[in-house]
Amino acid sequence: MAYTVIWYGKHGIVEQTPFDAEKEARDFALASFDERQHNDGIVAVEVRKADGKVVFSKAGSK
Repeated sequence: MAYTVIWYGKHGIVEQTPFDAEKEARDFALASFDERQHNDGIVAVEVRKADGKVVFSKAGSK
């Protein structure tokens, strides 16, 4: 099943990255979140299944 990592900024979706596996998508989101928050103004990240169901999310405060 396909998964998508969705990065959110203050004004909506900034970027979407597809993955084949949930663990790979989740690990990527966790590993990149702090740096993307600092460098790109990311406020949240989600991992979604192809059917739209959220399987992981993280939000930060700045």
